[in-house]
Amino acid sequence: MTWKSFHRRGEVLRTVIAAADTRRDGTLPLDVDGVAETFPDALSLLGALQLRWHTRLSGRIERELMNQPMDLEQAVVTAWQQTAEELPGVRSIVDHYRDQPLDEGMAVAMAKAAAKEHVLLAVMAGRAGAHDEVSAAREGARIEASARAKYRPFRQFTQHAPEPGILDRIRAALAA
Repeated sequence: MTWKSFHRRGEVLRTVIAAADTRRDGTLPLDVDGVAETFPDALSLLGALQLRWHTRLSGRIERELMNQPMDLEQAVVTAWQQTAEELPGVRSIVDHYRDQPLDEGMAVAMAKAAAKEHVLLAVMAGRAGAHDEVSAAREGARIEASARAKYRPFRQFTQHAPEPGILDRIRAALAA
């Protein structure tokens, strides 16, 4: 993959995430410009969104554990909830295709991704070891259910920053 195609993929993925966050209907926004050229199929796009979720969740957990080192499970629950707040469209899509995969390949991929996420939650909460994936996945599923039960989504209204001026663009170009 060339730098240009890698950069384009990231750009398209950001646009997809923005569309998913706006729509929040749980379906892959395959109609977004560039998706068909960048992602060969629905599973590839779903995999990229799942990876974005997992990466953001992992980082959030690390930050929360620094803030709440005494209550590991609560830190993990808080991190899951904050990530769901940051990526509501992605979470909606992951949930939808976890429950209603398009085919057997997607079902297997989503089951594997869910199990890995559950292991991450359990291990980071100090409730299981990574070596026992079965019990860790079970414990992680319990932690996810706890996070969902306490989760109260709210829609954040943000003001868009004004378009950058010529000096801002020059500074950005020099910084790159």
